[in-house]
Amino acid sequence: MLGPEMFTAVTQHTQSRSSRISSWDHSGLNEDAFVVQPGETAILADIEGPGVITHLWFVQACRRILGPGLIPYSKSGVAMQEVENGQGVNYEVMDPDYYRKVLIRMYWDDSETPNVLAPLGDFFCVGHSIASNFQSLPFTASVKPSEDKKFGGAAALNCYLPMPFNKRARIEVENQNDIAYFQYFYIDYELRAEPHPENTLFFHAHWRRQNPTPGWAPPDLQTNSLETMVPNLDGKQNYVILETTGAGAYVGCNHSVYHFQGTWWGEGDDMIFIDDDTWPPSMHGTGAEDYFSQGWGMQKNAFPFAGSIIHEGEMPPYQVSYRWHLPDPVKFNTRIKVTMDWYQTLPGPKLDILPVSERLPRRTEIIPPVSDEKPELDERRTKMVQQRQERLDAFVADKLKWLERRAQDSRQRAAKNKEDAADVRRRFLEAIKK
Repeated sequence: MLGPEMFTAVTQHTQSRSSRISSWDHSGLNEDAFVVQPGETAILADIEGPGVITHLWFVQACRRILGPGLIPYSKSGVAMQEVENGQGVNYEVMDPDYYRKVLIRMYWDDSETPNVLAPLGDFFCVGHSIASNFQSLPFTASVKPSEDKKFGGAAALNCYLPMPFNKRARIEVENQNDIAYFQYFYIDYELRAEPHPENTLFFHAHWRRQNPTPGWAPPDLQTNSLETMVPNLDGKQNYVILETTGAGAYVGCNHSVYHFQGTWWGEGDDMIFIDDDTWPPSMHGTGAEDYFSQGWGMQKNAFPFAGSIIHEGEMPPYQVSYRWHLPDPVKFNTRIKVTMDWYQTLPGPKLDILPVSERLPRRTEIIPPVSDEKPELDERRTKMVQQRQERLDAFVADKLKWLERRAQDSRQRAAKNKEDAADVRRRFLEAIKK
């Protein structure tokens, strides 16, 4: 499966053409990010097929203003101020939860509902909204040392999974936050001269959550203790990450855990029920760490097909792991019950997702003390407090005006990107007829 696609494809000529849609500034300047306003959906790509998406590169930011800066955004020429707050030049931070507040959707062909629906961060393996470096075959994340293991940390995210389409491909992001969002992106794709064969499987991805995951025991029973050793011979109360009908191939998942007890959580067996399985399932494993190709608990590593991005030993009580079934896809013909990312025939299942309030990651927050006593200020100090508010109002007003200008330009570029993609396709089809 990997060889023909990765290593020999470049040695074989086919009637195809490579192209890209990106967020580049059509004016020729450097305002290369799309600005997506609160509540707005931005169409990143709308492409006529047949073709296949070959690569996604996403870089994003979402900053909250805590106080006025010295450089107005309309004068700075950058998407965000990357100056330490301690310098007094600016006072703003990344929204720690925005990776869960922004949704990514993808539609193939005539699908009226999305075939991919997930928080943007979790789609790219940024679990719990915590950015961290890792490298696998289909996904990577590149994070600066200053942003590593931060909630909402800045990251460059890549996906190399092929995503075929025959009639149309549409990729969009929705900003369900209350502040503006910046999106840089590449969407690389190939146009094909002929439709994909009838046995083609189409990429699907979904995000699911239980918060918390229920168990049969009261909470004071320690996970994996002697008292929890009861038989599980039907799998009916297992945590279900994927359940779908149709024919396809399950290619893996990324898996985020927040563990409340401070003990080991991962001895529950993995079970994959395929087609007409009742009991036992076609694939029965021996524990969560075993499913993720690790053992004796989890280890901090990033291999091509399995690894741990966030390890609970370095950031208790968080764990983010992945397993990609690319050399060993799990095939099904009528139904499967497992996890998250998978390929199958169209039409796919109707996907839904939790509202923002139920998607936010659990975080331990430092709450500053609050006092009812208000200090009495002299005239000079009172004036300085008023001056701060006036500067903040002016700074925010300037940024909001700047954001709306950028957002309008982003909408125009999105429409132009669609026109340019159609023109590339027209010229490609004309060329192969000659």
